[in-house]
Amino acid sequence: MSFADDVLDQLALRFQVVLPHLNERQRRLMLAQEARLLGHGGVRAVARVAGVSESTVRNGVFELEAGGEPLPDGCVRRPGGGRKPAEEQDPFLVPALLKLVEPDERGDPMSPLRWTTKSLRNLAEELTRQGHQVSAPTVGRLLKGQGFSLQASAKALEGKQHPDRDAQFRYINEQVKEHQSGGQPVISIDAKKKEQLGQLPNPGRQWRPAGDPVQVEDHSFYFIGPDVDVAIPFGIYDLAHDSGWVNVGTDHDTSVFAVESIRRWWRARGRMDYPDADRLLITADCGGSNSYRYRLWKAELAAFAAQMGLTVTVCHFPPGTSKWNKVEHRLFSHITMNWRGRPLTSHEVVVNSIAATRTRTGLRVHAELDTGTYPVGISVSREHLRSLPVTPHDQHGSWNYTIAPAGAAGDCATNTSDRDQSRSQVLAMLSDPRLSGMTSSELETLCAQLAPAQAAQAEQRKFQQRGGRRLKAPGAHGRPLLSNADRILITVIYLRRVCSQKVLVDLLAINAVTIGKVISETRTLMDAQQVTVSQTAHYFSSAQELRDWAEDGATTRRMELSQTLSHPALTGLSRPDFQALLDRITVPYQAALEHRRHRQRGGDRRPGTRGGVFRQKITDADRILVTVLSQRALCDQQALATLFGVSRGTIRNAIEDVRPLLEQDTYVPTLAERRFATATDVLASVTEDGETPC
Repeated sequence: MSFADDVLDQLALRFQVVLPHLNERQRRLMLAQEARLLGHGGVRAVARVAGVSESTVRNGVFELEAGGEPLPDGCVRRPGGGRKPAEEQDPFLVPALLKLVEPDERGDPMSPLRWTTKSLRNLAEELTRQGHQVSAPTVGRLLKGQGFSLQASAKALEGKQHPDRDAQFRYINEQVKEHQSGGQPVISIDAKKKEQLGQLPNPGRQWRPAGDPVQVEDHSFYFIGPDVDVAIPFGIYDLAHDSGWVNVGTDHDTSVFAVESIRRWWRARGRMDYPDADRLLITADCGGSNSYRYRLWKAELAAFAAQMGLTVTVCHFPPGTSKWNKVEHRLFSHITMNWRGRPLTSHEVVVNSIAATRTRTGLRVHAELDTGTYPVGISVSREHLRSLPVTPHDQHGSWNYTIAPAGAAGDCATNTSDRDQSRSQVLAMLSDPRLSGMTSSELETLCAQLAPAQAAQAEQRKFQQRGGRRLKAPGAHGRPLLSNADRILITVIYLRRVCSQKVLVDLLAINAVTIGKVISETRTLMDAQQVTVSQTAHYFSSAQELRDWAEDGATTRRMELSQTLSHPALTGLSRPDFQALLDRITVPYQAALEHRRHRQRGGDRRPGTRGGVFRQKITDADRILVTVLSQRALCDQQALATLFGVSRGTIRNAIEDVRPLLEQDTYVPTLAERRFATATDVLASVTEDGETPC
């Protein structure tokens, strides 16, 4: 049946206005009602005008004629309409999904997802591979239904807790309250993470014009290595005034730098905020430059206490609890938020960003740039530490201690200039030709000979630290404790067996690791260029012995013993003849020892290793003297062992090594006129006038 054009136009106008505001069911019912009103042919006419299929209109007519109840608000279909959920169609889908996402220790160790990201897409692909057809959105719906959500790892595990952890927290709290009640300053200190300078990405975001982000380097490894400028913020947080003071260093984070930061804070702020203070409480963590294990930290604090006239108390937080230190979440966290998203391109940017840090609760921060040099490797001896006025507390004395302002400021090994001057004096003493075996000109020639190799070695070391070639000019920071000439002198002194590395550590106030590395690297260069040094008869077992000998000519017990036992009445040779014998035997003796060690090693000695230096309990000259005295039948081996303070086995080994060399030298010993029973008798036989009672 055909309908008039005006009727169809009116239908089209109604549909154009009303249909966009109806849902699927409402549109279907409206179209069905219009078709019923038109009568025969209405279904086709309505479908053609509305642009839908005739079956849609016909289904609406059937629903109206059925006379069903209206559906609840918001519902389009009756309950049970549509496809069944995936979990109903596949009852094994949810168990398979839970098996993939449960914790690793309970999951299938053979599952491909054990070591990959468990994203919705990866989970859907793995379930499909197992025969469960499912999409990524469905996986997300199922996971939410099972109580899952996206979770990041939480830093909640503190590891093994120290048994005194809680007691130390309570003790620190008591100390803080006691100092604050007396109007004394309480500060929390720590060094913030070292920041590399450059156009490098910094975590965080800040407001900028759309599409105009700050351009930074995509690879930060171009800015690593020993030549890159760094900023080392050392923070001091005043608990009472809610104020921060940050000393931004440019060299190394050492104990000297840490105490210098406290000294700068006290001079700039502390003594003005607390004019009547005579005590200072410092809370710090257990590691870093302010570690309670570092002798240098306590020595520098003692110098600070003496210089400022303050009684300094230090309380360390237990290991693994540095996040409880106030400076971490009262100062450093706000600094990090303040410079977020901003590349730290220079020291000026770092200092200004720190100084601009503010909080609504009143925190104000002051920052200064510290361009001083703080070389690593400085050592403090146990003897010096014992001399410091450090008093451990009854409550865990290693973590809690008080340093009194006792003694003068200069008594505590203090500023860098004094320490450098003392080290220069020691190096001048070691350059004595009697110790180095070289004149000043010969030593300068050796330094000039090894200088190119030292420069190449240093560049190679920095190449390895950088992981590649140099990409920028070297910075001015990182001044070493020892110059190239100093390194050569120390190595020569050690190879000549003047003293051990321990004595050099005490003399130069440089730690054993640095001394050992200096000797190892320099000796490698000397071996490569076949530079040899002769051994000396002067051996010093302590730093004080060497100083006394250099300043006053004082002899050591070993020197006096060698002088006494080399008396012509005991050796049967005049002193010049005995010295000539020593000179002839020493070279083949050292060659024989090296040959034997080569055989024991099964190859050449590795470059830079000790190679037998100070392996013997007595010197080579003493071993030759022992053999001469033994061949003359002056006394038995037990008496010789007592004389030299070694075991009888050492004396026996020395005699076995040296006797063949004396025979090759055609040395014929003459038997002593008298045989002594004890070491005391041997020493008593030598009179002041050089005669022996025989």
